[in-house]
Amino acid sequence: MTDHYAKLSLILVLVGVFSTSAYPCSIFRPVSNREMVNGDDAVVRATAVEYSVPPGNPKAWTSGVPDSKIHFHVDENIGGSALADFGLPGYLVDKDDFNDQPSPYEFVRPGGRSGSCFANSYRSNAQFLLFLKKTKDGGFTVNWYPLGPVNEQLHSDDDPWLLWVRERVKEHPKP
Repeated sequence: MTDHYAKLSLILVLVGVFSTSAYPCSIFRPVSNREMVNGDDAVVRATAVEYSVPPGNPKAWTSGVPDSKIHFHVDENIGGSALADFGLPGYLVDKDDFNDQPSPYEFVRPGGRSGSCFANSYRSNAQFLLFLKKTKDGGFTVNWYPLGPVNEQLHSDDDPWLLWVRERVKEHPKP
């Protein structure tokens, strides 16, 4: 009898572990755009240019961290570390993924509302406002504030989200 319960317990644990990946991302705290602005290492307005590393299999995408890397051209350093052009994991797409919430955003754009909690697609030649954190290997990532608007596509150079972030960064400059 004990062996039967042990096997049943193991099966239930495995079902629980493997079924969690089917649920969308969730967090246990509200998203705070002010907390996000104060927690980054750099904020840049940048254009998604091209792949520096194309996807290994263009037909297989992950909601996690892609194997492909996108080259970004820095259009403006807004706060924190000043950056030159750099790369981020992601996929280039031909369609917009603007945030459908009112600015200032308190939530990630639609492309990041399932799976890993982060949007990982970028429209080719579109501008994005990127909140970056340094990684252990000396690079940068946007995957540091789950469900936060860390990599939003901009409508223009005077996008309301961009203007709001510029003001917050001026109010609380990084040392």
